[in-house]
Amino acid sequence: MSDEILFEKRGRAGFVTLNRPKALNALSQAMVRLLEEQLTRWADDREVAHVVITGSGEKAFCAGGDIRSIYDARMAGKADGLAEFFCEEYLLNAHIKAYPKPYIALINGIVMGGGVGVSVHGSHRIGTEKTLFSMPETGIGFFPDVGGTYFLPRMPKKTGIYCALSAGRLKQADALATGVLTHAIEERSLGDVALALEGAEDVNTALAPFLVTPEKGPVTEQADLIEKLFSASSVSDILDRLDGSGDEFARKTASAIRAKSPTSVLIAFEQMKRGTELSFNECMKLEYRIVSRILLENDFFEGIRAAVVDKDQNPAWSPTQFSQVDSATLASYFEEPPEGDLPL
Repeated sequence: MSDEILFEKRGRAGFVTLNRPKALNALSQAMVRLLEEQLTRWADDREVAHVVITGSGEKAFCAGGDIRSIYDARMAGKADGLAEFFCEEYLLNAHIKAYPKPYIALINGIVMGGGVGVSVHGSHRIGTEKTLFSMPETGIGFFPDVGGTYFLPRMPKKTGIYCALSAGRLKQADALATGVLTHAIEERSLGDVALALEGAEDVNTALAPFLVTPEKGPVTEQADLIEKLFSASSVSDILDRLDGSGDEFARKTASAIRAKSPTSVLIAFEQMKRGTELSFNECMKLEYRIVSRILLENDFFEGIRAAVVDKDQNPAWSPTQFSQVDSATLASYFEEPPEGDLPL
């Protein structure tokens, strides 16, 4: 058993602890496999009434997948098996979404990328005032996966599309208002909440004494403007609206989008459009199609290099302009890969 992820039955609850605090609890392939296996066992365990997942340390619940290991494998010429990690991760996301028992994420600190995938699809997402949510993938030449195709376009007032394209960040209040969180608590009550869940007959009743109502967040304050700007029918139209707004928030958002991989931003926008009409499992299949294609290109690995390896924050995207990504190239990311679709 790996010490990167810990499992324990306490009272009526099965507790999962993501245990890589120095790596901000980033998900490795081994962690994904072990969590999948444990959830399967607990689903049939009458002693486990609900599952609680937390992260070690005070900085992060989980900052994402272990992208450095993916980069290193590619650089070592071992690119053939890279899609396997995403296949297993996406199947885990679908398992959590359909889990037959309450699945409770206690979120303290950073929750991004793969960390969102093992939390946001559960029945209860409980965040402290340190919660910091983002789907930052377009900034590393990737796309908002782990179920982002499903939950982002369903967030109110186009806030999910804003997050997908710009990697916008949500703190506790905004995460609660947009549905990323279902409940808000104070960090100081985390231990008491966990203890209450150990003996809980009913999860909502156990949580009730600890809930707080945070003040309105900055993204919620801008929600009407976001809806107006991000209701456009194309990325170029969104950028035109942002440029023409005259609002400081709009100016910063436009600048953020233009710094991302043009291919990734266009993929993400198309993803959001399609996801609105798809079931959760259909969304996961679509994401597997996209990732299978992205792994063949350079932007993702260039993004990891710039952000994680060399840390120069200066990725050389190819192509460099939105206008250089043609419709046929964009469409190819949504086609069934040669090895077939995600086996859901």
